[in-house]
Amino acid sequence: MTRPPSATTPDIRPPTLRYLVDGMDCASCVQKVERMVERLPGTAAVKTSFTRQTLHLELDEAQTPRQTLERHLRSLGYVPTLQAGTAAPFPQAPAQQDHAQPSHAGHDHAGHDHPAPSADPQGDHAGHVHAALPAGQPWYASGQGRLVITSGVLLAMAWLFGRVEPTLSGPAYVAATALGVWPLMRRAVASARLGDPFSINMLVSLAALGALMIGQAAEGAVVVFLFAVGELLEGVAAGRARAGVQALSALTPKTALLLEDGTTREVPAGELRVGQTVQVRPGARVPADGTITAGTSSLDDSPVTGESVPVVKPPGARVYAGSINLDGVLSVQVDRSASDNTIARIIQLVEEAEGSRAATARFIDRFSRVYTPGVVAVSALVALLPPLLTGAEWHPWLYRGLTLLLIGCPCALVLSVPAAVTSAISAGARRGLLIKGGAALEAIGSVKTVAFDKTGTLTTGRPRLTDLSGLGLDRLDALRLAAGVEAGSDHPLARAVTRAASDAGLRIPAAEGALALPGQGVRATVEGRALWVSSPQHAATMVALPEGLLATLTSLEGQGKTAVILHGDGQALGLLAMRDEPRPDAAQTLARLGRLGIRTVMLTGDNARTAQAVAAELSPSDSSRPAPGLDVHAGLLPEDKLRAITALRAGGGVAMVGDGINDAPALAAATVGVAMGGGTDVALETADAALLRGRMGDVADLVQLSRDTMTNIRWNIALALGLKAVFLITTLLGTTTLWMAILADTGATALVTANALRLLGWRGHDRAPLARRNRRPEAVSR
Repeated sequence: MTRPPSATTPDIRPPTLRYLVDGMDCASCVQKVERMVERLPGTAAVKTSFTRQTLHLELDEAQTPRQTLERHLRSLGYVPTLQAGTAAPFPQAPAQQDHAQPSHAGHDHAGHDHPAPSADPQGDHAGHVHAALPAGQPWYASGQGRLVITSGVLLAMAWLFGRVEPTLSGPAYVAATALGVWPLMRRAVASARLGDPFSINMLVSLAALGALMIGQAAEGAVVVFLFAVGELLEGVAAGRARAGVQALSALTPKTALLLEDGTTREVPAGELRVGQTVQVRPGARVPADGTITAGTSSLDDSPVTGESVPVVKPPGARVYAGSINLDGVLSVQVDRSASDNTIARIIQLVEEAEGSRAATARFIDRFSRVYTPGVVAVSALVALLPPLLTGAEWHPWLYRGLTLLLIGCPCALVLSVPAAVTSAISAGARRGLLIKGGAALEAIGSVKTVAFDKTGTLTTGRPRLTDLSGLGLDRLDALRLAAGVEAGSDHPLARAVTRAASDAGLRIPAAEGALALPGQGVRATVEGRALWVSSPQHAATMVALPEGLLATLTSLEGQGKTAVILHGDGQALGLLAMRDEPRPDAAQTLARLGRLGIRTVMLTGDNARTAQAVAAELSPSDSSRPAPGLDVHAGLLPEDKLRAITALRAGGGVAMVGDGINDAPALAAATVGVAMGGGTDVALETADAALLRGRMGDVADLVQLSRDTMTNIRWNIALALGLKAVFLITTLLGTTTLWMAILADTGATALVTANALRLLGWRGHDRAPLARRNRRPEAVSR
């Protein structure tokens, strides 16, 4: 647990620091850094991300100066670079170097003269070191690549000496072993000093040094060479796993055409301010989240939401930074700054998702903390007990003990879960499925029930006015007054009323004291009259409804329409009915969920007849009855939905799918909350997962992605433990050599990583490639 801020400054929060930690690119690295940082006095709110290789923390420098933190990170083999915009250091602890310069963020750390320089041939790259490569940098240019090349050359020279002059091969093998094991020893000692004595570096160092001591220098050299190769391959794989999400940051153009007084000028996109207007020409990317103020065009949102079909957007439509304008010229008013646009928030949420680990990952983490010391103990017993108790020869049993150390390396096991989770979250994000953590990803696939809100979820959320009657006044007057009451509401039914009034050319009167009561309706004072627009059930408790109105209501609701009553002054004034069409893919999605063995439920505040009519349309076979498995619960207030979710959870995991606005309590109460919406604040922040494309089919894709990921994880664990079990037996039988043991560990890690990376190609139900129209005219590069 992180320590609280210093008690000596109760009213002042310590500054938040953000570091780029070069080399922290796997789950093992993240755990090592977190454990070290959390042990330091004065640290709090520690967050790490191997997707972006960042460390965030609050640091009370009166207790631990930042130079101490950076020194500890370097001792573990990581290279910290303080990012621009963080707080200045305490005056009593002057910085040893100017990390705050932005230019340091992407420079070659291997060649940089950091304080307290090291003889590490890797240039101080990473503790459990993968040396993930910056984009465009070849593997041989990294510190780990240079180590692999150098030790490989020495190993080849030693082999050649053995053929030409055998007396020279021994020293060459010793040199190759020493070169490779020295940085591992340094990091093993640093880890032990900082509270992690049983690290992978320690296991490999003991095995290599033991090989030298028993005269097996050749095998020791092969061990450290293969280990270095394995670490390099993991670095390349880690870079691929992160590339999908990191590539999102490159979607936003660097410059924008700012519109001022009818003319345009080019400005940096990062400097755009809310309220400014930019021009987006055909072929160019949208530079900021905003609203179209002039022009109509088709936009390719696939880079942001994964939606493969271009969408025609008129004035008033929202656009996202990074989308591609395909044809018309658009004027777009900026709604969000660069640091808060949809892409930035997706990257931030995916980064934060790493902190929410799956239950399987937490178990593997706890298991590995016991497993690694256990491996060391078993290896020692195997090496010592037979010679001591039975008088067996020392050399063979020492050799077997060292071999067990290498077989027991937990790399593949530790990587088995987070590698798959990271790949799945990255694949989902590129396809508009935003999953906020491994815990949510694991839970989605195990739910027994999926509960859907109706309006905006099972239906399109764009109802239209279909029926209008005046009760005691002209029908257009009823529409005008109802629009005045509803004008301040953002509910889909309210928007249908106001849209119909505008289309009819009516002047919508101003309202005062508007108040929305969930499940009942909206009240406001319009033209000096206290008016309500509410459900028939609520209206009946306040006014006497005319004779025959009940039959009309029954008929409308049987057609799947939602009716509301305008009333005031103790009488009903108008009847309005709206219809919200089911989403085109809703029936297919419900059928897919049924085939996956998942029960589906509709939770709606609408009346029972309308809900049943909509459910009947969602039946894939017979429209006269609801879709198989779709249970309807109608007439629910928000608190009723909450109780329904609680009751459903008694039968197993429940996913609640809603629009993220009116369903917040139910989303929070469900095992997994899934928000529908095209990047709205609530859709991105309220639930455990968000469907950026707003498509029903993505719900089934979420379940399938979760199940595919858990299958991948189970295979990874089986590969990791299975190979270890096989080589454990062969080692005890005396047929496994040191180099075979490290090759088995490296091979298991490579197989696990490669298997996890297969998830990056996951496409969901639609197996066809995304029809992206990422044309590359000059304008696109803006």
